[in-house]
Amino acid sequence: MKFSVNWVREFVDLPNNAEEIAELLTRAGVETENIETRGAKIEKVIVSQITASSRHPNADRLTVCEVDDGSGTKRQIVCGATNYKVGDNVPLALPGAVLPSRREAEAGFQIKVTKMRGVESEGMLCSAIELGLGEDAAGLLILPPEAKAGAPISDLFPSDTILDVEITPNRGDLLSHFGLAREIAALTEKKLKAPPAEEKIDIKQSGVSISALRECPFFSARKIDDVKVKPSPDWLRAKVESVGIRSINNIVDISNFVMLEFGQPTHAFDADKLKGEINVRLARDDEKFLALDGKTYSLTPENLVIADEERAVGIGGVMGGEETSVTESTRNVLLEAAYFLPTSIRRTARNLNLPSEASYRFERGVDPGMILRASQRATELIREIANGNPAKEIAATGKIPMNPRDVSLNYEKCDQILGLSIKPKTVDEILARFGLTKAKTTKTRSTWKIPSYRRDLQRDVDLIEEVVRAYGIDKISGTDRSRFTPSSPADHSHDLESSLRNRLVAHGLSEVRTSKLIPRSAIVLDENAISLCNPLNEDHVALRPTLLAGLLGVLNRNVRASVERVAIFELGRVFIPPAGKEERHLGLLLRGNATSAPHWRLREKHELDFFDLKGVIESLMIPALSFQRSEHPNFTLYARIWSGNQDIGFAAQLPAERTSTIGAVRAVLFAELHVDLVLATQDSARTFHEIEKFPAITRDIAMIVPEKISHAEILRVIEEPREPLLESVQLFDLFTEEIGEARKSLAYRLTYRDRSRTLTSEEVTAAHAKIRERLQRKLGAELRE
Repeated sequence: MKFSVNWVREFVDLPNNAEEIAELLTRAGVETENIETRGAKIEKVIVSQITASSRHPNADRLTVCEVDDGSGTKRQIVCGATNYKVGDNVPLALPGAVLPSRREAEAGFQIKVTKMRGVESEGMLCSAIELGLGEDAAGLLILPPEAKAGAPISDLFPSDTILDVEITPNRGDLLSHFGLAREIAALTEKKLKAPPAEEKIDIKQSGVSISALRECPFFSARKIDDVKVKPSPDWLRAKVESVGIRSINNIVDISNFVMLEFGQPTHAFDADKLKGEINVRLARDDEKFLALDGKTYSLTPENLVIADEERAVGIGGVMGGEETSVTESTRNVLLEAAYFLPTSIRRTARNLNLPSEASYRFERGVDPGMILRASQRATELIREIANGNPAKEIAATGKIPMNPRDVSLNYEKCDQILGLSIKPKTVDEILARFGLTKAKTTKTRSTWKIPSYRRDLQRDVDLIEEVVRAYGIDKISGTDRSRFTPSSPADHSHDLESSLRNRLVAHGLSEVRTSKLIPRSAIVLDENAISLCNPLNEDHVALRPTLLAGLLGVLNRNVRASVERVAIFELGRVFIPPAGKEERHLGLLLRGNATSAPHWRLREKHELDFFDLKGVIESLMIPALSFQRSEHPNFTLYARIWSGNQDIGFAAQLPAERTSTIGAVRAVLFAELHVDLVLATQDSARTFHEIEKFPAITRDIAMIVPEKISHAEILRVIEEPREPLLESVQLFDLFTEEIGEARKSLAYRLTYRDRSRTLTSEEVTAAHAKIRERLQRKLGAELRE
């Protein structure tokens, strides 16, 4: 947000150097992004009075003006503007004046005596934009009648500095010049000047009503009659335009001025265009609304509207309507000031893509204590500037939200967290400067009442943060913070996670991160997913119970980009229905070619299949890993994954009808494992043994078995009971043709070794024979020579 230093200075004494102000705020956590100097401190630009005007003899769109520059000599100026009249005071740039450029990289424009269409011009009459005083380029800048001809323009428009400050979302109290001044006063121990007075205003309970009390706890409206809508006086126009808001008319500018001054948005309706009483309600389904930006919006019951008896006249907290806007013909206005639920305003502004200065403040939370003060301030300005006649009473309904609950602070905890000792008296003084009031105190603890504008202060650590912001974070020593910290279970878990990621990356997979929220379309497949009460949009309506939806979204984007091979993984949290229990899961997704690019040595392309997925899972080094074939309605091929007797996840192939919707015509393999269960079986420290000194002996076993017998069952028979000399077992052949139905031929290579000596052929033959006999006896295997 942009702040005028001159404006802030009206509320608090500031350092003369803007850099000091920026440094003060930045050290307190309110970052200043840019400093810009403005004003009309331009040499040879003075006040002049137009004494005569006539048509240019050679140009229809130009006029020839005679002006008094205060020197007693009349000057002839050729002018292209039409918004002036004889007798007006306007800025005059004399020959030799250099006007500021609109672009930083360009030099200023120098005024010279010149001829325009054959008529000599001895200077230039200026608009606001040409002097850097505003954005209006439509005509000359009309100066006050009391301005003295010949006076430097800088006397009317003193130089100003604009601070562009980055306000964090939790600090809505800083979105006004008074709010920033209040912050600076607390940081510098200065006293606030001219705070807004709290005047007693008579309230009546008729004329307005609220049907949506949750979205709008409090609403007020004040009738002001006999207003004269016209251009704003120069001081008001200069103030709103100094921070980038375009001047409209005196009524609208007053509303914007009060918002910029005190942070409370207000809105003025043309009272004569309203029909009956005002009601704050939720919009009807597909209700149409013509906004001030000239666009018609289709509303939903999630949107809050201000309505009369016939239609919506404003989107609550966001924007008013075109049909009831204040124009030059307006004679009576209704001034609105209210409190709206921040989440409701944020949702409406996002859904309609309709951000505004008002919604920017309401969605961050305005100060409930400023609502009626801002209404009174705007009313007084309308009475002074527009000659309005305000009603003695203000129509209001609902209740102003209560102040935040009290927060307790332990002085010893404050010292422990900050790493330095601050006297309790100093802590109390700092918190009091920030507007907190002590409710009760003991030697070690105090309880504080939180002001209505600081709803971000909810815990003791929030108060400690305020203390260190004012005390000076630079006073916290960093020399004694580098201490040895023993490894914790969290560190150990992190190391295991890193090792897990490294193995997957080494296996050719890429890590992705997807949202924990899934779109409405994904709920069709995950009917038990936990829905959000207030989703921001249709793409984020529920908590994900599985990683599949997010990984399919990544696959979809890669397929549309014509990527041949997709091998990805994600390690993230899921939310298991119905209670929403959080678990960390690992998701794996494979699709496409086994290699990312063709190679001259690879004559045939190999498509990634279920065994590639199985190989990735096996690379995770999960002990006692096994796969159990099962059935699942959402998958073509499905197997549960076990570590010993513990179920840790599943591996599957997605059906073609599901993957074809995203253009993935090849097989898509997916696995999901419970990460905490996987990591519990591992250890970050690995044991290595020396290279074997004695040779191994290999023997093969070829057999025909029923097709229903799995590879895992065969391995179990070979390895149990464990043969001491057997080192490893590897399947190297599978054959199913020409051996009869429901049968298959498999061949295994068994490796035998003893680490202390060289084995004899007789020893290996005896051990091998025992295994062959078990296969025949337990599985009915038909052994082949």
